[in-house]
Amino acid sequence: MLKRQTKDFINIDPLQTGGRLTEEAKEALLEWGDGYSVCDFCTGRLDEIRNPPVYDFVHKDLPEFLGCDIARITTGAREGMFAVMNALAKKDTWIVMDGNAHYSSYVSAERAKLNVAEVPNTGYPEYLIKAEKFAEVIEETKKKGEVVLAMITYPDGNYGNLPDVKKIAEICESQDLPLLVNGAYAVGRMPLKLKEIGADFIVGSGHKSMASSGPIGVLGMKKEWEEIVLKRSSKHKNKEIELLGCTARGASLMTLMASFPAVKKRVEKWDEEVKKAREFASKMEELGIIQLGEKPHNHDLMFFEAKILYEISKKAKDGRFFLYKELKKRRIHGIKAGLTKHFKLSTYGLKQEEVDYVLQAFKEIIEAYAKT
Repeated sequence: MLKRQTKDFINIDPLQTGGRLTEEAKEALLEWGDGYSVCDFCTGRLDEIRNPPVYDFVHKDLPEFLGCDIARITTGAREGMFAVMNALAKKDTWIVMDGNAHYSSYVSAERAKLNVAEVPNTGYPEYLIKAEKFAEVIEETKKKGEVVLAMITYPDGNYGNLPDVKKIAEICESQDLPLLVNGAYAVGRMPLKLKEIGADFIVGSGHKSMASSGPIGVLGMKKEWEEIVLKRSSKHKNKEIELLGCTARGASLMTLMASFPAVKKRVEKWDEEVKKAREFASKMEELGIIQLGEKPHNHDLMFFEAKILYEISKKAKDGRFFLYKELKKRRIHGIKAGLTKHFKLSTYGLKQEEVDYVLQAFKEIIEAYAKT
């Protein structure tokens, strides 16, 4: 039997904290788990299915939530990024993206045959992406060739930094350059509206941040890009080329829809999540485990430097795996096996008693090994 050993653990993995299913989604998972359950109702376009109400979700609820004109379901955030990149790419053209971008951003650009110009971060200890540096790189890259797209990761998946996306959007607009926002760790966790930030495209991740079983993503855009990004096949008139006709369906889509009312409500409590994360980081620093990245921190995803744990790992019986094993004994999951000096975690959705328990666990571990 395929059983997850960490099912009832406290989960602090940033990949998973925003993707935990609601009770409604768990019911939908059972109801719609069969392979082509949703496709049974399709007459040619996934987003035009009326019952179950996929049409209303894609064309009404999702655009309102994303603050955009046009929305689509994708099979993940990276597929949304690739769709935009591939639609805009031309021979020997460039994309400018932040140096904190996820690897999938680079892979998507490479697959679209775009040249990549990187906006460097400020380095240790904050690793910030500055808007003015974005402007410099755009100008420099234009000397090499045509720039067709800019992309910013908001927040990045390493440090949880939230760059000044509005200012970056203003810079891109002044350069007549469309901006794509990778909001895989934002959409569904925190308030974020495309038109409010001034970007052209936004992607989100259902399984990372929208309480969906996934893999699934969302793509939003301004109407002016609809005919370019959602261009239809010449032979199969109702199929959108960049989406390969259909995207995520079945359980991934139905869990996304089932969780959506709860997701809309939880983003309204974002300030509470930020406060919780800041307090957690402060307590960790009292233990000698330092939060790197933006300070004060503005996201639940946090990156820590733990020299004290790294020194313990040099002498511990289990070596660099000691931290993973000690946390597992305490039913805490989410820090990858073998990491001690640097690791990231998230407090999103945790109850205060769970946060306190995790902090106490780190304190106990440090104190126990200090005695040996």
